[in-house]
Amino acid sequence: MLDLSAQHAAIQPELNAALQAVLTEAAFIQGSDVQLFATELGQYLGGAHIVPCANGTDALQLALMSLKLPPGAEVIVPAFTYIATAEAVAILGLRPVVVDVLPDTFGLDPAAVEAAITPRTAAIMVVHLFGQCADLETLTEVAERHNLALIEDNAQAIGATFQFADGSQRYAGTVGHAGTTSFFPSKNLGALGDGGALLTRYAGTATYLRQLANHGQTRKYHHEHIGLNSRLDTLQAALLRVKLRHLTAWTAARQQVAAHYDAVLVNIPELQIPVRDPRSTHVFHQYTITLKDAAQRDALQQHLQQHGVPSVVYYPVPTHLQPAYRYLGYLEGQFPVAERLCHTVLSLPIHPALTEAQLDYIAEVVHTFFAAPFPSA
Repeated sequence: MLDLSAQHAAIQPELNAALQAVLTEAAFIQGSDVQLFATELGQYLGGAHIVPCANGTDALQLALMSLKLPPGAEVIVPAFTYIATAEAVAILGLRPVVVDVLPDTFGLDPAAVEAAITPRTAAIMVVHLFGQCADLETLTEVAERHNLALIEDNAQAIGATFQFADGSQRYAGTVGHAGTTSFFPSKNLGALGDGGALLTRYAGTATYLRQLANHGQTRKYHHEHIGLNSRLDTLQAALLRVKLRHLTAWTAARQQVAAHYDAVLVNIPELQIPVRDPRSTHVFHQYTITLKDAAQRDALQQHLQQHGVPSVVYYPVPTHLQPAYRYLGYLEGQFPVAERLCHTVLSLPIHPALTEAQLDYIAEVVHTFFAAPFPSA
């Protein structure tokens, strides 16, 4: 799905130099590269304030902690997402309120969000899934009208932008109260281990988040808040600084891969290529197709495997049907779009190092499954 060896080989001298510099400085916790990375990533994202932390799940938890919500407060989350979104809510003693998603772009359904709001609702957690923004225009309006905090889970869409009706354009993760991202190795901007960050336009929010991520202290041994020990290692920050310099080129390469897939797969009627929201750019963390039903999806995946092509189902079980969240009381059939997606989506290999020949081979394998003629890209 992702050839990290090829990605790293192309920049190995830069990675080696960054590693050696950290070893020489020997400041492995909160070394100079951590702040330098935060500054450079903030510049990349249009001047956002960046608070590095240990991983993307911690970032979600810290974002919620900064809201100071009472126990049992409700936080709206999508039914179709990685479990960390709901997990960060539940672990703080808050209540995840699951809502359905849109059938084409897979983002939170604003109408479903509106219908789920109660007097106990305190926040909306929106996920920018697979590389493009959810409907930030409508979700921001809903949040503001109901005086709710908007938290953006941006682990999969770093660098994506959203065009608002007033002509303004903002980066994913910088629209709401706070955004979060992950530097898990498979992400578009991935570390060589765990890592994460919080994003915000507000300096005061960034200061508070920075304190929460460092034991709640304003200065060493002076703790004003109950916080976490959630810091980005200096080594990971140094390596991420190297990778950040290549992110624009890697994003463009992913978009070219997606365009190639589009051209050779669009003529298969049984298969839906990824739908783009014209207001959002798409950085293609995943290239996710949709099939007719579970039987067809599973058969195609087996066919791909038999021909040496990896594929992954993101995600096979919706949030409300996970055993850990049975206590919420949701039933099968309650969120039909998310449940259908779990049975019909399939993600194909996508990374900057994929060659045209590899892409054509993958597409040809898909075409043979459907007995469809293979076009030239």
